[in-house]
Amino acid sequence: MTNWHNLTVAVCEKKLNSKPEGLNRAQAADRRRTWGKNALAGQHGQPLIRRFLAQFQDFMVLILLLAAGVSFFTSWLQGSTDYIDSIIILLVVNVNAVIGVVQESRAEKALAALQEMAAPQAKAVRGGRTVHIPAEDLVPGDVVLLETGDLVPADIRLTQTTGLQVQESTLTGESRAVRKDADILCSETAPLGDRHNMCFSSTSVTAGHGRGLVVETGMHTQVGHIAHMLTTQKTPQTPLQKKLEVTGKVLGTGALVLCGIIFIMGLVQGTPPLEMFLTSISLAVAAIPEGLPAVVTIVLAAGMRHMAEHRAIVRHMMAVETLGSASVICSDKTGTLTRDHMTVTELRNASGLLPAHSTRRRELLDDAALCTNCTVDGSHISGEATEAALCEAAGNKAVLDRQFPRVREVPFSSARKRMTVVVRLPGGRFRVITKGAPDVLAPLCRGGCALAQNHEMATRALRVLAVAQKEVSSFSGVSDQSLESNLQFIGLIGMSDPPRPEAEDAVALCQQAGIRPVMITGDHVETAAAVGRELGILGDGSVLSGPELDAMKQEELACNIYRYTIFARVTPAHKVRIVQALQSRGEVVAMTGDGVNDAPALKAADIGCAMGRSGTDVAKGAADMILADDNFATIVEAVREGRGIYSNIRRTIHFLLSCNVGELLAVFVSFLLRLPLPLAAIQLLWVNLVTDSFPALALGAEPVDRDVMKQKPVRRGSSMFGGGMGWSILVEGCLIGALSLLAYTIGRVFFDANPANPVIGRTMGFAVLSLSQLAHAFNMRSDTHSLFEKGRPRNPSLIAATVACGAAMAVVVAVPALAVIFRTAVLSPLQWLLTLLLSVVPITVVELEKALKRVQEKHAARRRRMLPNKINRQEP
Repeated sequence: MTNWHNLTVAVCEKKLNSKPEGLNRAQAADRRRTWGKNALAGQHGQPLIRRFLAQFQDFMVLILLLAAGVSFFTSWLQGSTDYIDSIIILLVVNVNAVIGVVQESRAEKALAALQEMAAPQAKAVRGGRTVHIPAEDLVPGDVVLLETGDLVPADIRLTQTTGLQVQESTLTGESRAVRKDADILCSETAPLGDRHNMCFSSTSVTAGHGRGLVVETGMHTQVGHIAHMLTTQKTPQTPLQKKLEVTGKVLGTGALVLCGIIFIMGLVQGTPPLEMFLTSISLAVAAIPEGLPAVVTIVLAAGMRHMAEHRAIVRHMMAVETLGSASVICSDKTGTLTRDHMTVTELRNASGLLPAHSTRRRELLDDAALCTNCTVDGSHISGEATEAALCEAAGNKAVLDRQFPRVREVPFSSARKRMTVVVRLPGGRFRVITKGAPDVLAPLCRGGCALAQNHEMATRALRVLAVAQKEVSSFSGVSDQSLESNLQFIGLIGMSDPPRPEAEDAVALCQQAGIRPVMITGDHVETAAAVGRELGILGDGSVLSGPELDAMKQEELACNIYRYTIFARVTPAHKVRIVQALQSRGEVVAMTGDGVNDAPALKAADIGCAMGRSGTDVAKGAADMILADDNFATIVEAVREGRGIYSNIRRTIHFLLSCNVGELLAVFVSFLLRLPLPLAAIQLLWVNLVTDSFPALALGAEPVDRDVMKQKPVRRGSSMFGGGMGWSILVEGCLIGALSLLAYTIGRVFFDANPANPVIGRTMGFAVLSLSQLAHAFNMRSDTHSLFEKGRPRNPSLIAATVACGAAMAVVVAVPALAVIFRTAVLSPLQWLLTLLLSVVPITVVELEKALKRVQEKHAARRRRMLPNKINRQEP
């Protein structure tokens, strides 16, 4: 790639075979055939139906389809028309497929937004004449004219400039407009934001005018490189997707193996093949948690609605859970952590800070406002960001312009680094006002410009302007050089883009929650460090600049990534590298941003968060979540909500799998003991469809734990069953299965007239299996807190689900017509009493387990407190 910013205009013209009068029509047509249109290339995606069918290749989806087929075949063999289970499974699979297709469309939408940003028209010089042509018709070598308000139509090497200023925040992240100068030559390694002799496609001209040579078009422009990264960057799987995929493979494979073993054992024992096949099918239905994807989808959807109420709009459902696992938040500075609004923060003279409401302070602000080219319309100030900040601080620009009309101006240029105006004073005299860089004004002022004060302000990353003045009786015939000599220094004005007031608390909360905040910005190192220090992001870390990052290989960056908390002067490609380096170290990365320059990193991150108000459509299209209020604190609240949702998903998985283990154990053990099956196939389907699903959905509505932000984030690659959950599932499942078998045995031995056909025993086992699961759902509300602890928030959904499912269970047992369908018998009061007593055993056991855990934690905390004292006593 050619470094056009490092070449003189003459060399650029020679390389492009162009002249100041521009290309002729034939040359332009020939180059258009060679280079193509000046437009971003679209990504040729697969047909919609093919993308939809591709979603069914996942192993978990295949297992679910197998479960649907199994359920359908079972019903068909039994002559039943109950295909509800199969229909629900197919519905869930299709919903997940639609979600997958929507996710894959994000890159196309982001690219379409990039294409809409392109300038529709351009002013070009063709054959010595200025013509208006569609921007897509521009070719390398064209000469283009730029004026205030124009969108830059291509990447341009400037040849002439007059006060040209360009807003490049969408590409570089810098909040203020950049002054351009065609006459300077930039170093070969100059970052994008420091290429002051270039203009880039899709940026906008805010002041002045210029002329330039088109050097890159279409996909070869800087915004084209971003488009390329968007189309080639693959969105990573979310942690939940990976964990559910592994869970599905383990459960599905295990169920198939178990069914195969049982089928073979049955044949060896002489059981008829059809009966064994039906038994194996029933176990498969019990083993595969076919309701799990439905429950997870509904829990995530509910989380999306709740987060939208808190101004966090989630575009990608799985991103809700990913937020809860976020261990690093990479945030853009401008507009995200700061207000994206230059503000006067400090006024000084040679003696120090100027007191509020002092005459000298008022004089300094008035002179500074007079020496600007801003216009005021009511309360709206139009103009370059720095000058607008001066006028906003003065507050009376329109009045000053009327009282002191301008009669002469010496405009700012990058070579002069200052601006001078002459205004008429009452009484016929004139005031000369000059503003500019303090080191530039110092030689022009009597007594200098308080450079010591300037240095102190600059160390805090303030942008400092000096203001000086003098009064003259006449300026006619006076040269610019004489006009700007022998000035009287008035004061220094320090400006900055201040941090958002809520950002500091949000950063502190992130750190408390074990989340590492990282600032990634296109701004200068000093400015980024100052903002990072003020917000608490810098801490003990270091700042890494874009050029330093370029010198690192990706392996070196990944190795040293924890040394840096701020990355400054970076490009879009740098941001992607940083995100990937963090991901390679096992971090779950959230990336916030608002500009086009953030889009590739937003897409590469595990969770991309775009700004809703100031964010570009490109950033929103590439992101998983949009912060409607542009508030960094909103993402912290979203993380809290995401953690709560992740906990609820673990609760539902814990609940469903422990219940499934109980069902498996009841059937499998009875088969090994050569007892009549304790549960009919329709009873297994009922438990899976009703008793399991509704309490699991209710657990998804569990309120977020008040201590959730005091916990460490879930590490990438950690098991969904970590923290002892796998063992708990096994133990609790065995307990539920054992209780069901016990109820079955009691009913079969003591109440059934014909133990070979244990209708009462099967009914009691069925009832205990269902009701003990309902009781067990309340155990899932917390791993440590007692169910009876005072002050814990209630879960009305769980209470409603328990009442409804309990009533449904009683109905299928007590109503004779339903009892025939479900192969149950009406139970006596004594049998119901025994059933209820056995059903509440899980609550008793788990409450004792929680109490034991709390005692162990108290002892461990006491030992940790005593350990430093023991160490101190052992020291000499």
